[in-house]
Amino acid sequence: MKIRKAIIPVAGMGTRFLPAAKAQPKEMLAVVDKPVIQYIVEEAVESGIEEIIFVTAIGKRAIEDHFDRNFELEYRLEQKKKKCELDIVKKIGKLAHFAFVRQTKPMGDGHAVLAALPFIDKHEPVAVLFGDDIIDSDKRPALRQLMDVYETYGDPVMALQKVPKSEVSRFGVIGGVRVEPSVWQIDQFVEKPTEKEAPSDLIVIGRYILTPEIFSLLPKQAAGKDGEIRLADAFITRLKQGKVLYGCKFEGTRYDCGSKLGFLKAQVELGLKHDETGSDFKRYLKQTCKTL
Repeated sequence: MKIRKAIIPVAGMGTRFLPAAKAQPKEMLAVVDKPVIQYIVEEAVESGIEEIIFVTAIGKRAIEDHFDRNFELEYRLEQKKKKCELDIVKKIGKLAHFAFVRQTKPMGDGHAVLAALPFIDKHEPVAVLFGDDIIDSDKRPALRQLMDVYETYGDPVMALQKVPKSEVSRFGVIGGVRVEPSVWQIDQFVEKPTEKEAPSDLIVIGRYILTPEIFSLLPKQAAGKDGEIRLADAFITRLKQGKVLYGCKFEGTRYDCGSKLGFLKAQVELGLKHDETGSDFKRYLKQTCKTL
């Protein structure tokens, strides 16, 4: 079945970006001239997604406003004959069909995904993109790569990235068998293992293809000690049932914009690729590096 919808959970409080995230969603922080969330939406749309469901929380209204029309702004740009800027602004609201639902309590990523279920048909697979990761790819968008794997195998798919073994304790880590150059059939999923316990150096990042079977497992997962329902627990339950998960080691560069360092890397590297700023910014960095 074709994947037409994507869920984007954006209900987190953004505490790592305080005080910047005190009065605006961290997803609305700009990388060059676009908010982080727009990069993620554009990846979904370029992958073939037609409908996007945002799972929001209090204080996230700016995300809704960003993907809505701003008639006053459009009018003023039109009056000033700023056609290029007008086209940019108008295009945002036409990227996809958008819906917004509140996550009533901060009860984990699994709970956030369940909040979007009223917008999902009973038998359809759905993409999930978390609001921290920008993935820049010169070829196919990262989500499209996952969708291709799903269309081949018909089972849930998660995005994989190779990291140094010293970093695995901060992530979910998979073990499994390589079935294609960039595809693994997963038989282990370990949440934040020690370096010795980790079954591989392949971590799971915030891109998934979920099938109806995962949605049926999520409500049955017991909340953890922190009171949260996790997608990871549903994946582990599925593996214990002897069912299949797949992982796709995507082609592209991931920027973890949920961390300050990742956000700064995105600013620099995407700034260097930007048509308007690239050449001047490159000159500036060369001059600056001489003084360091």
